[in-house]
Amino acid sequence: QVQLVESGGGLVQAGGSLRLSCAASGLMFSIYVMGWFRQAPGKEREFVAAIRRSGDSSNYADSVKGRFTISRDNAKNTLSLQMNNLKPEDTAVYYCAADQRFIVSLNPEEYDYWGHGTQGTVSS
Repeated sequence: QVQLVESGGGLVQAGGSLRLSCAASGLMFSIYVMGWFRQAPGKEREFVAAIRRSGDSSNYADSVKGRFTISRDNAKNTLSLQMNNLKPEDTAVYYCAADQRFIVSLNPEEYDYWGHGTQGTVSS
Protein backbone atom coordinates (compact mmCIF):
# COMPACT_ATOMS: atom_id res chain seq x y z
CA GLN A 1 0.00 0.00 0.00
CA VAL A 2 1.48 3.30 -1.11
CA GLN A 3 1.57 6.06 1.48
CA LEU A 4 2.76 9.63 1.16
CA VAL A 5 2.67 11.52 4.44
CA GLU A 6 3.35 15.25 4.54
CA SER A 7 4.52 17.17 7.58
CA GLY A 8 6.01 20.52 8.48
CA GLY A 9 3.14 22.85 7.78
CA GLY A 10 2.18 25.60 10.18
CA LEU A 11 1.60 29.29 10.70
CA VAL A 12 4.35 31.77 9.85
CA GLN A 13 4.58 35.51 9.29
CA ALA A 14 5.27 36.96 5.87
CA GLY A 15 8.96 36.78 5.11
CA GLY A 16 9.39 33.68 7.22
CA SER A 17 10.21 30.11 6.27
CA LEU A 18 8.71 26.64 6.44
CA ARG A 19 10.19 23.29 5.52
CA LEU A 20 7.79 20.62 4.34
CA SER A 21 8.62 16.94 4.29
CA CYS A 22 6.99 13.96 2.64
CA ALA A 23 7.68 10.43 3.83
CA ALA A 24 7.01 7.76 1.21
CA SER A 25 6.38 4.06 1.74
CA GLY A 26 5.03 1.15 -0.25
CA LEU A 27 6.67 2.20 -3.52
CA MET A 28 10.11 2.16 -5.11
CA PHE A 29 10.67 5.81 -4.33
CA SER A 30 13.76 6.29 -6.50
CA ILE A 31 11.94 5.55 -9.76
CA TYR A 32 9.23 8.14 -9.23
CA VAL A 33 9.21 11.76 -10.24
CA MET A 34 8.07 13.62 -7.12
CA GLY A 35 6.14 16.83 -6.97
CA TRP A 36 4.62 19.38 -4.66
CA PHE A 37 1.26 20.93 -5.40
CA ARG A 38 -0.90 23.32 -3.42
CA GLN A 39 -4.53 24.28 -3.20
CA ALA A 40 -5.87 27.47 -1.70
CA PRO A 41 -9.52 27.86 -0.66
CA GLY A 42 -11.75 28.30 -3.69
CA LYS A 43 -8.93 27.67 -6.14
CA GLU A 44 -7.77 24.73 -8.20
CA ARG A 45 -4.82 22.62 -7.23
CA GLU A 46 -1.67 24.10 -8.75
CA PHE A 47 1.84 22.95 -9.46
CA VAL A 48 4.58 24.19 -7.14
CA ALA A 49 7.70 22.15 -7.86
CA ALA A 50 8.86 18.77 -9.11
CA ILE A 51 12.10 16.84 -9.11
CA ARG A 52 13.41 14.08 -11.33
CA ARG A 53 14.17 10.59 -10.09
CA SER A 54 17.87 11.19 -9.49
CA GLY A 55 17.34 14.64 -8.06
CA ASP A 56 19.57 16.25 -10.68
CA SER A 57 16.86 18.39 -12.21
CA SER A 58 13.87 20.25 -10.88
CA ASN A 59 11.10 22.53 -12.10
CA TYR A 60 9.32 25.36 -10.31
CA ALA A 61 6.24 27.45 -10.77
CA ASP A 62 7.14 31.02 -11.66
CA SER A 63 5.46 32.25 -8.50
CA VAL A 64 7.92 30.37 -6.25
CA LYS A 65 11.16 30.48 -8.24
CA GLY A 66 14.01 31.80 -6.16
CA ARG A 67 12.09 31.27 -2.91
CA PHE A 68 11.33 27.54 -2.80
CA THR A 69 13.73 24.61 -3.15
CA ILE A 70 12.67 21.02 -3.74
CA SER A 71 14.97 18.14 -2.79
CA ARG A 72 14.83 14.40 -2.28
CA ASP A 73 16.72 11.70 -0.40
CA ASN A 74 16.28 8.41 -2.21
CA ALA A 75 18.05 6.51 0.57
CA LYS A 76 15.49 7.71 3.11
CA ASN A 77 12.44 7.81 0.79
CA THR A 78 11.81 11.44 1.63
CA LEU A 79 10.91 14.54 -0.32
CA SER A 80 11.35 18.08 1.00
CA LEU A 81 10.29 21.59 0.12
CA GLN A 82 12.17 24.49 1.67
CA MET A 83 10.03 27.61 1.47
CA ASN A 84 11.66 30.96 2.18
CA ASN A 85 10.46 34.54 2.01
CA LEU A 86 6.88 33.36 2.30
CA LYS A 87 4.01 35.56 1.21
CA PRO A 88 0.36 35.53 2.25
CA GLU A 89 -0.53 34.24 -1.22
CA ASP A 90 1.47 31.09 -0.46
CA THR A 91 -1.21 30.10 2.05
CA ALA A 92 -2.60 26.73 0.96
CA VAL A 93 -2.75 23.04 1.64
CA TYR A 94 0.44 21.54 0.25
CA TYR A 95 0.39 18.07 -1.26
CA CYS A 96 3.14 15.63 -2.08
CA ALA A 97 2.64 13.52 -5.21
CA ALA A 98 4.41 10.71 -7.07
CA ASP A 99 4.48 10.12 -10.83
CA GLN A 100 5.94 6.91 -12.27
CA ARG A 101 6.54 8.37 -15.72
CA PHE A 102 10.04 9.41 -16.68
CA ILE A 103 9.44 13.05 -17.51
CA VAL A 104 8.48 15.79 -15.09
CA SER A 105 4.88 16.87 -15.40
CA LEU A 106 3.22 20.04 -14.15
CA ASN A 107 -0.22 18.48 -14.56
CA PRO A 108 -1.65 17.07 -11.33
CA GLU A 109 -3.80 14.61 -13.27
CA GLU A 110 -0.70 12.77 -14.40
CA TYR A 111 0.45 11.95 -10.87
CA ASP A 112 -0.33 8.49 -9.57
CA TYR A 113 -0.21 8.85 -5.79
CA TRP A 114 -1.03 11.67 -3.41
CA GLY A 115 -0.65 12.49 0.23
CA HIS A 116 -3.40 14.01 2.34
CA GLY A 117 -1.74 17.41 2.54
CA THR A 118 -0.38 19.76 5.15
CA GLN A 119 -1.61 23.28 5.81
CA GLY A 120 0.73 26.20 5.39
CA THR A 121 -0.56 29.60 6.49
CA VAL A 122 1.28 32.88 6.01
CA SER A 123 0.04 35.92 7.89
CA SER A 124 0.62 39.45 6.68
